[in-house]
Amino acid sequence: MELYSREQIQKVVSLDHAALEAVEAGFRALGEGNVVQPPILSMAIEEANGEVDVKTAHIKGNSRFAIKVSPGFFDNPKLGLPSLNGLMIVFSAKTGLVEAVLFDEGYLTDIRTALAGAIAAKHLSRADSQRVTVLGAGLQAELQVAALMLVRDIDTLDVWARDVAKAEAYAARMQEKYGLTVAVHTDIGEACREADIIVTTTPSREPLLSGEHLREGVHVTAMGSDSPDKRELDTSVMERADHYVADTRAQSENNGELKAYAGHQPPFAVNELGRVIASGKSLRATDSQITVCDLTGTGVQDTAIAGFTLARLAS
Repeated sequence: MELYSREQIQKVVSLDHAALEAVEAGFRALGEGNVVQPPILSMAIEEANGEVDVKTAHIKGNSRFAIKVSPGFFDNPKLGLPSLNGLMIVFSAKTGLVEAVLFDEGYLTDIRTALAGAIAAKHLSRADSQRVTVLGAGLQAELQVAALMLVRDIDTLDVWARDVAKAEAYAARMQEKYGLTVAVHTDIGEACREADIIVTTTPSREPLLSGEHLREGVHVTAMGSDSPDKRELDTSVMERADHYVADTRAQSENNGELKAYAGHQPPFAVNELGRVIASGKSLRATDSQITVCDLTGTGVQDTAIAGFTLARLAS
């Protein structure tokens, strides 16, 4: 058994085309019915304002599978500690023996989450998309845009965040690091006015984005709602869209945006990202159509990125 640190992992895994292809292959296998993926195991530790999520999946035919443990203890910053952490345990799919522990401290989750956003945009957004709006100014706000640049020629960025100072710091960082033209907005509607792609990256518990914020042809990737108490999209966003896509319907109904329709069927068709990829066909009939993708984070992404990481570490 091998134990790898975050520092070792960061040296070999980043946001690049090879990593994107590995995660995309995982989604494709899921869409083809070649993945065993149980529901997320989630446990609250209320007295410490914490939670732990466990995700896993087996891609049939793969020699390895991963189990990821992700703790989130949200009072940790008061103690000078990060709020998020985690590791991935990689097992042999032939013997069940542990082959490696990737003590990535959540790094691989950040990478595979950003890559999922890029994969959604690759298959759902207009090919000529260049302007992206991001709601939020945290780590994923940066990584989502960096990953999007792998699949679209992004040159302009609009940002909105509740904390204007954080939004301005984010804007300066994105302009300097990625050479983008960046504007900070205090109004969500104004931030979204010219967007080709909108990415929501917040921990909001109330809907932020409304259908009236969407212009024709826009693609929306919502990735902040990953637990039963979070919401980023008003139902008018999903109901205005021509195509709604979830990473998995079951997770979206429990943790994602479809929980807004608890107890009844949503008034639109629900597609799954893996099936869209596996079909090889675009959902878009015209460039004026609106698409929405809800990403809650899947175990197949973790197994895919873990296998990719071990291959890189061994080469």
